[in-house]
Amino acid sequence: MKIGLFFGSFNPVHNGHLVIAGYMAEYSDLNQIWMIVSPHNPLKPIGTLLQDYHRYHLVELGIGSYKKLKASKIEFELPKPSYTVITLAYLQEKYPKNQFSLIMGADNLENFHKWKDYQMILENHDIYVYPRPLHDGGEFKNHPRVKWIDAPVMEISSSFIRKAIKEGKDVRFMMPESVSDYIDEMNFYRK
Repeated sequence: MKIGLFFGSFNPVHNGHLVIAGYMAEYSDLNQIWMIVSPHNPLKPIGTLLQDYHRYHLVELGIGSYKKLKASKIEFELPKPSYTVITLAYLQEKYPKNQFSLIMGADNLENFHKWKDYQMILENHDIYVYPRPLHDGGEFKNHPRVKWIDAPVMEISSSFIRKAIKEGKDVRFMMPESVSDYIDEMNFYRK
């Protein structure tokens, strides 16, 4: 089975994430997309993250009953900070019959050379790239392992949603209703 791994803090998950994941599930040759909730991205500050369990639960709520997407907390069990190359090796060992690929935006592809052991990832895994405004993928854009998927351009971010909630704005239409309701119920991002 071909599994696409869509890593993220998902702090919170929003319609942009879900549109990209759903598009990859329906319009690429990937059989399933695993949305992997990262406990801590080494390139991001840790201070603004909701607790791991809450972010994972929000992803589960956002996915709902759609079978081609799956929430994953696999990185919660691995050493911190999380490195994709280690997660990929762990998954390949645990699920040897699956073929794992990465899903990322063109902006992340431009910074791919900063990732731990990025050469090893490129040798063993395909990378499915979706467009991002003003980004062309940089030095890796024509790499044979890079597959461009013409997914919709989503100009929505978790940081925008967090800031808007803190400012008292109603952003319910930027997330699935179940996600928005849980954020309201738990009073997340208000402070």
